[in-house]
Amino acid sequence: MSYAEIDPTRIAELTAREEARLNERTARSRDYYERASRHLSGGVASSYQLREPWPIYLEGGAGPKVWDVDGNEMWDFHNGFGSMVQGHANPVIGAAIAERYPRGTHFAAPTEDAIAVADNLAARFGMPKWRYVNSGSEATMDAIRIARGYTGRDTVMKIFGSYHGHHDTVMVSIGVPYESIGDRENLASLPYGAGVPAVTTAMTVPVPFNDAGAMERRIQRLDAEGRKPACVIMEAAMMNLGVVLPEPGYLEEVRAITQRYGVVLIFDEVKTGLTIAAGGATELFGVTPDMITLAKALGGGLPTGAIGGTAEVMSVVEDHSVYQVGTYNGNPLGMAAARASLEKVLTPGAYTWLQHLADRIADGCSDVIRRHNLPGYTVSLPSKGCVTFSPTKIVDYETFLGSQNVALTDLAWLFNMNRGIFMTPGREEEWTLSVTHTDDAVDAYIACFDEMAHDLTK
Repeated sequence: MSYAEIDPTRIAELTAREEARLNERTARSRDYYERASRHLSGGVASSYQLREPWPIYLEGGAGPKVWDVDGNEMWDFHNGFGSMVQGHANPVIGAAIAERYPRGTHFAAPTEDAIAVADNLAARFGMPKWRYVNSGSEATMDAIRIARGYTGRDTVMKIFGSYHGHHDTVMVSIGVPYESIGDRENLASLPYGAGVPAVTTAMTVPVPFNDAGAMERRIQRLDAEGRKPACVIMEAAMMNLGVVLPEPGYLEEVRAITQRYGVVLIFDEVKTGLTIAAGGATELFGVTPDMITLAKALGGGLPTGAIGGTAEVMSVVEDHSVYQVGTYNGNPLGMAAARASLEKVLTPGAYTWLQHLADRIADGCSDVIRRHNLPGYTVSLPSKGCVTFSPTKIVDYETFLGSQNVALTDLAWLFNMNRGIFMTPGREEEWTLSVTHTDDAVDAYIACFDEMAHDLTK
């Protein structure tokens, strides 16, 4: 199939126009950045908040909308990197926090809400044992430690290109140039930035997504070297290359391989989890791992995470072989918010509504692609989805890099921001919906995409 040719010069022209427009609309963000840079390193709290020439500082949010410090109102399809599936300032969660606050916000001791949340998560995900943390990075860090303690082995296997948080073990083989990937059968272990010790990097072995054969062969070679992995940590659907879904049968093969070799299988559901189904990707794809990590959407806007596992794997926590600790683990405010979200917000009706919105946005964007003959396609899950600007299907990091159009994704972000659509930068045309989004929000998103496609191809 032939597609409309998108002239790189045209992309550059539109990018310059949209960048100038955004800079003009965000003068107060520029002032905030100058002020913040005096004492806040880089002017932001996280490097993922950076943007040239200055980041966009937000002031507030309610339901499906946010406002920046310049007063620009936007439909929020960023949703705190997918954390706010409940919508901003959800009154149900707000009431739970308000009720909890005067009774104390922190004890470093268990509360009844922590019991209720664990019961709910066990029912949703089919994992009988749970522990709490405060972020996705902590969840994957502790899950890996538990897997190492359970197996008595050190090596960790991950999917090349997947992000699992900012601790050293998983800051490996994420964003690297195409020529540095290495041979598909022996993908390179490469640090994601400075400060990751070489010895730690070497202990984490990457394999390609959607290739169970390559995973098994790498496990066999590592086993022969006396380095059989303690665990495989992976997203059931990759969420930082746009959205890359598992091919039919792939997850089932991975489950069989890890069981065959006695390797703990960890599904990192920090990004999927409660956003795509009551029981996350585990429910949606029908494959049950040994451990699950949750965060982001779990806390309804508060920093809360959790680790679920089988009774067998989590036995090393219960017998104190592995110390899973943290002063703020199970914080009362976070547990109150999580309980309210699980029991009263993320209900079966909420997931029905998210599926309705997901279908509408995917169908609308697919129609834009068809009418303008764009090189691309849509990928959609409840709450999550994207337009992937590629004429061929993306199945792993290698195919992603081989067809990635960085200039076009940068333009898409600018185009959205200038038309009242708050988006995640640098993630293809990726969106996260909330239960408070409306058909009007979806229509605004599709109209913006249609306008960009028209300007690109006219």
